[in-house]
Parts: sequence; structure tokens; C-alpha cells
Amino acid sequence: MAKNYEIDNTDLKILEILTEDARKPYTEVAKKVHVSQGTVHVRMNKMEEAGIVEKTTLRINHSKLGYGLCAFIGIYLEKSGLYDAALAKLKEIPEITNIHYTTGNYSMFIKIYCRNTDHLMEVLHDKMQQVEGIARTETIISLEESLDRPVKLNE
Repeated sequence: MAKNYEIDNTDLKILEILTEDARKPYTEVAKKVHVSQGTVHVRMNKMEEAGIVEKTTLRINHSKLGYGLCAFIGIYLEKSGLYDAALAKLKEIPEITNIHYTTGNYSMFIKIYCRNTDHLMEVLHDKMQQVEGIARTETIISLEESLDRPVKLNE
């Protein structure tokens, strides 16, 4: 049942509200969508079972916690068959927050948060470049994140 769940406009409205603020109580969501709180709860459960909603997370301001450097790193693998092994090792590096398997110039593209450039160099040299299968990396330091938002679902 849940795997074939088809979302409708009510589901899209619920998702839109909760992607803006996942902590918003279902009672408030229900009022905005003009349904009962129980309806919101049931629909959210169905969307979780269907894999549409995977998890609820907090958005952390990393710089306020001492991780003021955000960087993107393009990874060149020696060969694509080494992806799974490299992925497993990269997942062990706590500073890495996102890992993507990509087309184009890089085999993988990651997002990383570090305290400063010394910390970044340490992670690159002592952790990432020790991963078997990584031929080389290219680092792009982010100066500012100007936009981070969910996809508009109702358009």
C-alpha cells in the first residue's frame, strides 16, 4: 500500500509547510491546509512508509559551532570500480556532510566543514588522500552560502 502511495495537493501543501519548519506542530499545519490534525499525521506516516519523507533534521549553523570553513571537493577516482570502497572510507570522516557520485569531471563531489584552512589541510592530507582509490582532489572553498532552500513542490 505505502510503496505505491500517490501524493496529492494536500500532501504537497503539508510537505511545503514542513520543509520550511519541520518543528511546526501538526495542529498548525492542519489549520493551514484545512484538514484535521489526524489527517496530517496519517498522511505523514504514509509518506514516510512510501519513502517520500526520509527523515527530519535540524539545520545547524556550523560557523557558530567553530566550523567556519565550508568547502566542496571534487574527487578523481583511479577507476569507477573503487567507488564503493572509497565511499565507505569517506563516510568515516566526520567533517564530510554530503557525498555525491557524479558525472562530468569528478567521480565524486563532497561538501565538508572544517574549523579553518589548517584543519582542512589536515583532513585532506591525513584522511582523504589516504583513502585507497582516490587519485587526486580539487578543493573549492565557499566564501558564502547565499541560498539553501527546498524545491518548491507546488509549481
